Amino acid sequence: MAAYFAVHSGQHPLLRGLCAGLIALSLTMASAGSQAAMVTAAVAANFTGTMEKLIPRFEQQTGHRVRASYGSTGKLYAQVRHGAPFDVFLAADQARPERLEREGDGVAGTRFTYARGRLVLWSREDNLFSDPESFLASASGPRIAIGNPRTAPYGIAAMEVFDHLNLSEAVRPRLVSGDSIAQTFQFVATGNAGAGFVALAQVRAWNKPGGSVWLVPQSLHSPITQQAQLLKRGKDNAGAAAFLAFLQSKEARAIIEKDGYDTEPMPTD
Repeated sequence: MAAYFAVHSGQHPLLRGLCAGLIALSLTMASAGSQAAMVTAAVAANFTGTMEKLIPRFEQQTGHRVRASYGSTGKLYAQVRHGAPFDVFLAADQARPERLEREGDGVAGTRFTYARGRLVLWSREDNLFSDPESFLASASGPRIAIGNPRTAPYGIAAMEVFDHLNLSEAVRPRLVSGDSIAQTFQFVATGNAGAGFVALAQVRAWNKPGGSVWLVPQSLHSPITQQAQLLKRGKDNAGAAAFLAFLQSKEARAIIEKDGYDTEPMPTD
């Protein structure tokens, strides 16, 4: 069986001192002569841009290959439960990885937080919401895109913002729902919605001048804790173990943070 390990707070304390060595071992297995593996990854849509930066670095260092499929966390979870051939799961929440672990599709002890997402209200139009609360409360404002709360954790966070501001009923007629946070972003980018609640990382990747951005205070919604885990199908895949190790490395976390996420300290720091 391929080596795997958990490094999030409170799990496997006897392994914490060995994590640095295990990460180094996993990242050099390919150069030591092990056969390069193909890793199939189910990845939350908000993490698309960052994942596309991480994959080539990982592949260059290890010789392993990664094939990523992107979508809403809820839909990816359902695909895993129905036997989709994924080795690792990078969710946009903590709840689905926990459920997969309980249900036997996630390998126990491999779950860790790879990012904490930041929610923003974004529009391509300049100076659209100098007062975000008044903008949301207005009955005559443009349509507002959010991720489907049933499948997209960033959509759940947006609904919590409305609840905290006592604006759930006022804003409801203006809402348009995307299947994933990627589709939600596209609604705004194409002008099909005047504004939308999306991930900060998506706006940074957009990288075009102008527009309006409100970085939503984290006190207005539950933490967007994004967890990764090894799946049952990948438990004997050396590449899958190596990728999860890479995801916890300082190099990977620097990229993740630059793209607009928060990360947690690792025992190897």
